[in-house]
Amino acid sequence: MFGFSDETYIDIASGSGGNGCVSFRREKFVAKGGPDGGDGGRGGDVVFVVKDNLRTLVHLKRVRSYRAENGRDGQGRRNFGRKGADIEIPVPPGTVIKDATTGEIIKDLEGLERYVFLKGGNGGRGNWHFRSPTRQAPRYAQQGEKGVAMRIGVELLIIADIGFVGFPNAGKSSLLNNLTNARTKVAGYPFTTKIPQLGMFRYGNNDIVLADIPGIIEGASQGAGMGLKFLRHISRTVALAFLIDLGDERYATTLETLQGEIGEYAPELLEKPYVVIGTKIDLEGARERLAELQTKHPTIGLSNTSTEGLEEVKQAFIKLVDVEGREVDDGFTTSVDLDAHYREEP
Repeated sequence: MFGFSDETYIDIASGSGGNGCVSFRREKFVAKGGPDGGDGGRGGDVVFVVKDNLRTLVHLKRVRSYRAENGRDGQGRRNFGRKGADIEIPVPPGTVIKDATTGEIIKDLEGLERYVFLKGGNGGRGNWHFRSPTRQAPRYAQQGEKGVAMRIGVELLIIADIGFVGFPNAGKSSLLNNLTNARTKVAGYPFTTKIPQLGMFRYGNNDIVLADIPGIIEGASQGAGMGLKFLRHISRTVALAFLIDLGDERYATTLETLQGEIGEYAPELLEKPYVVIGTKIDLEGARERLAELQTKHPTIGLSNTSTEGLEEVKQAFIKLVDVEGREVDDGFTTSVDLDAHYREEP
């Protein structure tokens, strides 16, 4: 079974610094050898490395403990101890680091390639540093600083230009398949999509990343259905596409219900630009229902089977993500699915 591993907890620790050395010169023709203890090496850091080729956090569920190397102790003849090796933790784009107890975000790694999360402890100073005219033979050195150990939450929020939002079986997966080379599962039963699916819609030399979010049901903001597990992914999208099943008897109130659940979860998400799409217009009575919706708010009619209305949807998506620097042309092609290769969880 394939799963989307979007949240986990891991234990991390930076390395402790090495101890300073207590040492004195012992040379045959030197009457009074002075202190020559070297410094301890610095402990290794805990570093998060953002990898574009990663799409899930499943590898962090397999290995849950990450510890950097301790610094080596100093040695005589003022030789410094070696620095401890850093521990690098690879994560996919869109990862945030959270407090394991409160759930508050400590660091958002968006836009970063590397981030030193925990610094290693400083090495202790050797007794060479503590010499003075009145203290010519110091017999002590500094201890290295201890590293920092903690448990953290690591969460992946998918990054997409447009997120598809709708009840189960609203046609989100079919639309993703029609616009991209993604081949997500399509079936006539609820919650066919159990993990977010990404696809890339190409227009000209530019790309729009689309995300098919698992179906939302009434009460999702309180945990019903798949609940908050995937509502959080909507927060990283630039815009939203609300899909309304014109064959569903709840069609007239679907948009209000979906917006209500999103607003309960995070009111600021309702400020995102959006488009409303009425799907399955090839069903009996669907065009009349579409006309009714259009009296309340602009709604695009779409048939994923005949692709009627698909061109209008494309144009709407382009307007939604009118990002500065993107050159729009009239040629539409589909590109390779951005991420259909989720790893298998043990």
